[in-house]
Amino acid sequence: MREFHVAILACGSSFYEGPCVSLVVPTVDGLYGIQAGHSNLITAIRPGPLSYTVPDQPKRMAAVSSGLLKVEGGRVLVLVDTAERPEDIDMNRALQDAAAAKEALLQKRSMQEYHTAQASLSRALNRLRVKNHAGQ
Repeated sequence: MREFHVAILACGSSFYEGPCVSLVVPTVDGLYGIQAGHSNLITAIRPGPLSYTVPDQPKRMAAVSSGLLKVEGGRVLVLVDTAERPEDIDMNRALQDAAAAKEALLQKRSMQEYHTAQASLSRALNRLRVKNHAGQ
């Protein structure tokens, strides 16, 4: 398979930068795949599992938060608030975060607090999905 250059940046630091043969990102329209020669594109990323394949290595996964995907001139830029490898995810903490977010959703609070709790729950569940999928 042909390669392309990808830069996955989380909070200004480089999560991964280098050659890639395929990339799948969670967008607002569902999972979106990128390979070499993809047309130019800009789209929003939603929290979910991101997977990418480095040449001659198995597929890698990450739990990502919301952000932006840009494909231009054969180069791909992924900008997200957070990106975590499965081995870096603390299962107990993610379970506690999910429980706390569910409890916050049940409380009668402002719309701002409700949306914050929804985002926290989404992030915690995403981290658990990626951790479980990787079998860590």
